[in-house]
Amino acid sequence: MCAIVMPSGVAYGQSMPDMPAEHHHHDDAEQTLGRVSFPTSCAARSQGTIEHGVALLHSFGYTQAEMQFRAISKDDPACAIAHWGVAMTKYQELWGEPEAAALKTGAEEMAEARKLAAPPAVVTAREQAYIGALSAFFDPANGKDATFQQRADAYEAKMNALHTAYPDDVEGAAFDALAILAAESPTDTSLSHEHEALAILIPLFKAHPDHPGLAHYIIHTCDTPALAPEGLQAAREYAKIAPASAHALHMPGHIFARLGMWQEDIDSNVASVKASKKAEAAGQPGAAHQMHAKEFLIYAYLQVGQDAKAKELTDSMRSVGQKMEAMPGMDDMKHAGNRLDNEVRAVYGIEMHDWKTLAVATPAPGSKEYLKFDTYWGQGVAAGHLKDPKLAASALVNFAKGVEALKKSPYASHVSSTEVARNEIVGWKAFAEDKPEEAVAAMRKAADQQDKLGQGEVDIPAREMLGDLLMMEKKPEEALVEYKMALKLSPNRLNGLLSAGMAAEEDKKPVEARAFYAEASRQTNFGKTSERPELAHAVKVMGSAETAQN
Repeated sequence: MCAIVMPSGVAYGQSMPDMPAEHHHHDDAEQTLGRVSFPTSCAARSQGTIEHGVALLHSFGYTQAEMQFRAISKDDPACAIAHWGVAMTKYQELWGEPEAAALKTGAEEMAEARKLAAPPAVVTAREQAYIGALSAFFDPANGKDATFQQRADAYEAKMNALHTAYPDDVEGAAFDALAILAAESPTDTSLSHEHEALAILIPLFKAHPDHPGLAHYIIHTCDTPALAPEGLQAAREYAKIAPASAHALHMPGHIFARLGMWQEDIDSNVASVKASKKAEAAGQPGAAHQMHAKEFLIYAYLQVGQDAKAKELTDSMRSVGQKMEAMPGMDDMKHAGNRLDNEVRAVYGIEMHDWKTLAVATPAPGSKEYLKFDTYWGQGVAAGHLKDPKLAASALVNFAKGVEALKKSPYASHVSSTEVARNEIVGWKAFAEDKPEEAVAAMRKAADQQDKLGQGEVDIPAREMLGDLLMMEKKPEEALVEYKMALKLSPNRLNGLLSAGMAAEEDKKPVEARAFYAEASRQTNFGKTSERPELAHAVKVMGSAETAQN
């Protein structure tokens, strides 16, 4: 047995897959991936490279990690854990269900891992536990017909057992917490999985503040309105721990966006895009992360009134997606460009109240049917504001087609997440048809659903839309209640602040109105980079109030 135990761990840089990472240190802090410890019984020369691969796994650098583990397997053919590493890159927890090809590769790799770990091979019981746990996902007891949820549950149970058997194994604890999150059903709104994961992660992160997985998984665990404040410390540290990872540079933005910390959100994602472009220029994997970072940047720029920057990124999303799809090793991103293009165009249009553009919008060319519904969601919202019942009806029908296609896609488990948008369209359709009571009921249902499920980081709050409906029904007092509630869940949203200010004005509450307008003015530098009339009004009110005081 040639196990190399490194109790304090080793910090890894962004070395190439055929370069063992042990004793390989970079002076450039930007090349760091964090500190991990993953002792194995593989050849001593493989140990550093294995831990580099594990560090990549912790920051979801799956393409690079696969290259790393395959290089280990080639150089050290008896290394069973190298095949475990390749299979880990095929699960991609929290990123959706693996497609058939990924399941097949994962099963083949785990079969090889079990073969190499069988007697007379000398493999530690701990390594056997890792191999057994991942085998439960790729080779489940109920065979190939096992659902994703059954596979995820089986893996979680095995990782729980591994963590119990090896309580001092930080990597096992981190991967166990991730398994707990990944096994959560899309319809489970109890946050019980999140609290269970945090009970593991928070104490360990205090003891191991330079561990990439602990910081990363805390951010994912807290990526919900109710828990976001608990993830702030990890968000502030993760990019410092693993600055070589474009994903690590982006992830803090998930927490910053939820807390309305727009400049921090922008800084995180600008850095992520820069790192992605640097990787692209060097011919390295990881460049696709820039699409997700730009998605967040568009939303954040809109909140600080940098509308031109948001528009430029929105218009570029389609070409960025096409470039990513054409790059080698980007099979898992082949539909991401169209999905994000459809999404950001809808979000940009709604945020800017550009109802006429949304009304005639079409999905990105080549979009799968199940990726089109964001376009029709935007149309449905626009139809309500334009009082166009025919457009609303058409949007609802096309949205439903997308949902039906989603049910038959690899992402079927996400169908429940479309219910909020569907009820928003139903609400705007009823409003367009002059059925205000039905409109408010449908929108309130959407808002209550979203509050329960947890709003996405770049979602437009349904409760804010409910406030908009009530304002259009000349009910500012009721609208103000909804806007305030929306701002509690989505702090510092620009349209939320502006709308709350207008509702307060109409409800004869000038002091309250000025408080909302003051925040909107402050975070947009007094509207100097925006031509939105609502913002201009807010700045004017603040100027008038200041003049009156003087």
